[in-house]
Amino acid sequence: MSERSGIVTAGGNPVTLVGNEVKVGDRAPDFTAIGNDMTPVAFSSFGSKIRVITAVPSLDTDVCSTEVARFNMEAGKLGDGVAIVTVSMDLPFAQARWCGAHGATNVTTVSDHRDAAFGSAYGVLIKETRLLARSVFVIDGEGVVRYIQIVPELSHEPDYDEVLKAIEDVR
Repeated sequence: MSERSGIVTAGGNPVTLVGNEVKVGDRAPDFTAIGNDMTPVAFSSFGSKIRVITAVPSLDTDVCSTEVARFNMEAGKLGDGVAIVTVSMDLPFAQARWCGAHGATNVTTVSDHRDAAFGSAYGVLIKETRLLARSVFVIDGEGVVRYIQIVPELSHEPDYDEVLKAIEDVR
C-alpha cells in the first residue's frame, strides 16, 4: 500500500496518508463500510446517483460536526438524484447518536472502523492515528470521480462552495 506525505497536516504537523491515490477521471473504487444499524453498506448500493463522499476524522469534534450538519442541510436541497455519504472511523453507535442528536436525516453516515476499506481505497487513511483525512469526492452517475478536495489542515472545514459547484457541474 502506498504512503504519501506533505498533503495534510494535523495541528500544523504533517501526517502520512496511506492507500491508493484516487484522481479525477478514475473509476470510483467500491468499498463496504458499516451502517448505523451495524449492517454492511456497499458504496455501489447508491446506484447511478451522483454520490458525494465526505470523509471526516470524527463526528464528535466541532469541525466535523459543523461540516456534516452543513452537508445534511445541503443534501436536503439537492434532491433524490444526489446521495451524500459521510465516512468516519467512529463506531456506528456513535454515528447514530450524533445523527439523532443533530436531526441528520439527509446524509448517510457509515463507519470505516472495521477494515478501513474506504480510507485505503481512496488514499485518505492517516497512518499515525488511523483516522480519515478530511476530504470530499464527487462521483458522477457513471461511477467516475469528477472532483476531489483533500483539506490541507484537519482542523479546517472544506470549501463548501467549491463542492456545491462541482455537484452542479456533474448534473
